[in-house]
Amino acid sequence: MLTGPLDVNCYIVGCPQTRECVIIDPGGHGERIIETLEELNLRPFALLDTHGHFDHIGGNAYLMAHADSLRLYLHSDDLQYLRNAREHADYWNMSFEDSPEPTHLLGGGEEIEMGSLLFKILHTPGHSPGGISILLPGHVFTGDALFEGSIGRTDLPGGKHDLLVSSIREKLLVLPGDTIVHPGHGPETTIAQEIQSNPFIRRR
Repeated sequence: MLTGPLDVNCYIVGCPQTRECVIIDPGGHGERIIETLEELNLRPFALLDTHGHFDHIGGNAYLMAHADSLRLYLHSDDLQYLRNAREHADYWNMSFEDSPEPTHLLGGGEEIEMGSLLFKILHTPGHSPGGISILLPGHVFTGDALFEGSIGRTDLPGGKHDLLVSSIREKLLVLPGDTIVHPGHGPETTIAQEIQSNPFIRRR
């Protein structure tokens, strides 16, 4: 579902056995996210922020306030961006509610178990220092690292183009070709499609 002023792709991933769910990148519209969970009969287990930019964390405050014992995961290297998100939102003249502090700081390589699902955390810096991708069998949620036919911006504070390209090549392009890529913005793609056609990650 699209959330927030910049149309961030927010993903709800549920376990059919426990009816728990993880919410990835709640960019805003927290009330609508809660309504969707109620319609799907899902109970929120955790928020997973792929990075700390304001457009991807705009729903954190509402969801943390309206869901009991909700966990909030963020890579430690992006904590500064979460804490300064209001300043960045103000720069773009966009409203923003300050996010609570993460309950769990990530470093990369962790596994988060929820019911029958196991989420693997891949540190994919470059768009931001603490950018992560989230891996499930056959699926990877890439935040603003990898898009269909493109990659994330690296002209923002903390961005590094060469580091982002290395992250994508070393952490994402090694996944099976039929792995579905769920990006932070825009349509889905696959690893095979990006290897074949993405001009930003081709080896020269």
